[in-house]
Amino acid sequence: MALVTPRTLSGFRDRLPKEALAKTILLNKLSAVFMSFGFVPIETPHLEYADVLVKQGSDEIQKELYRFKDHGGRDVALRFDLTVPLARFVSQYKNEVDLPFKRFAIGNVFRGERAQRGRYREFTQCDFDFIGSDSISCDAEILQ
Repeated sequence: MALVTPRTLSGFRDRLPKEALAKTILLNKLSAVFMSFGFVPIETPHLEYADVLVKQGSDEIQKELYRFKDHGGRDVALRFDLTVPLARFVSQYKNEVDLPFKRFAIGNVFRGERAQRGRYREFTQCDFDFIGSDSISCDAEILQ
């Protein structure tokens, strides 16, 4: 039996404990600040139906999607940002979230672009948004 050489795919990375701990501490601090302003966390799947992502993404993003057929033959793709899954989430749960809806999300996203120094194909994105209000006070609160 041949030995497998341990290696990481180009554009992806491991985090050793010191770096992973620093990231965890930072994300916990961000979450606490968001919640102190009344934003609530949501989580969406890493995998979405491809048609949801394709309809919303630019032509450039569509070329960078990790898109494939799952074991059930469904056309799926890894999320490339947190905004498109938010739109799907709000549409799907419109009767279960109060508007205006203040949410934050922190999660990994995936882009099938050519890996470059400092630019990875998997990275953590942090978003926070007001949904359902066109009041300028919402923009002011975001800046605050």
